Amino acid sequence: MQLSTAPTVGRRRRGNPDSQGLLGVLSVCATLLQLCAGCPSECVCNSLEANCSGRSLVSVPALTSLPEGTHTLLLANNRLSSLLISAFANLSTLETLDLSNNYLDNLPSRLFRELSNLSDLSLRNNSLTVLDRELFRGLTHLRRLDLSLNGLAAVPLGLLDELQGLTWLSLAGNRLHALERATFEPLTNLQHLELGMNPWECDCNLRDFKHWMEWLIYRGGNVDAVECTLPKDLRGRDIRGVPVEMFNYCLQLEDENGGGAGSTKGGSPPCFRGTATPSSEGAVVRTEAELPDCVKQRYRPVSVRRAIGTVVIAGVVCGIVCIMMVAAAAYGCIYASLMAKYQRELKKRQPLMGDAEAEADAEEKQISSVA
Repeated sequence: MQLSTAPTVGRRRRGNPDSQGLLGVLSVCATLLQLCAGCPSECVCNSLEANCSGRSLVSVPALTSLPEGTHTLLLANNRLSSLLISAFANLSTLETLDLSNNYLDNLPSRLFRELSNLSDLSLRNNSLTVLDRELFRGLTHLRRLDLSLNGLAAVPLGLLDELQGLTWLSLAGNRLHALERATFEPLTNLQHLELGMNPWECDCNLRDFKHWMEWLIYRGGNVDAVECTLPKDLRGRDIRGVPVEMFNYCLQLEDENGGGAGSTKGGSPPCFRGTATPSSEGAVVRTEAELPDCVKQRYRPVSVRRAIGTVVIAGVVCGIVCIMMVAAAAYGCIYASLMAKYQRELKKRQPLMGDAEAEADAEEKQISSVA
């Protein structure tokens, strides 16, 4: 019995390392399965990112079981044409969502309502022509929004009301002719705005937005070129360089049409929703002191930048004139003192010259008497 049990014990001792190695492999596999358990088969996932780009997807895969703590979801370069309203449900940890380079043409209202921590949203290069004003409700932490290369013809009033933390916005490459200033006034932290490659019509409908752009640039923001396509005499020019005096006729049109050109109903200019505006019915605001700040700021006669430039130039000219006047006054004083000194010297010499003439006359008289 001893001979038969010894080999068995030996075999068990030799088998311990193998079993430990097998347990290690199983634990690693269990960890990997735990990480990938919620990852859709069309995507590649890690602890922070789910990459579903370039998979020719025609619908969004099931995302409800993504790895917990996923911060980035990439769905770019697919064939998505529509999205369900529940497509991004239960993804409150998501911070970056990329839907660029798809075929999206219509997005449901409040599609992103549960993405409360989203900070970067890209809808670049889709087929969007209309945006629901409730689309971005709840995205209070959004910092970057890319809507470029779509077919947008307008930005609805109220679309950006809750995006007060937005710092970067692109509307380049759309079909925008004009924009309402009131749509963008909630963007108090905006620093970068892209508006190029749009068929801008530089008429009264764009006047108020031009004023807002100048205010954005004045407080340190950046706006790319806004080239006019109409009217013909402004074609190819950047509206930021068009003198504000060219829009003076808009005021005349408003007076003739009762405030219909380039203004809101009732003739009162649009303001941010938190600001009280005068109503067309009831009391009418007459004095400038009673107007809301947004109204006074919107209808400044000249742009802020040009006003500052005028003040600087006027200050320089006045300084030069003052220096010239001081120099002229100093020269006049010096010249007057020199002339006074010269006159005093001349008066001192006159008596001496008189004595010499008297002596000469006496000598002449003596000579004539002797003769």
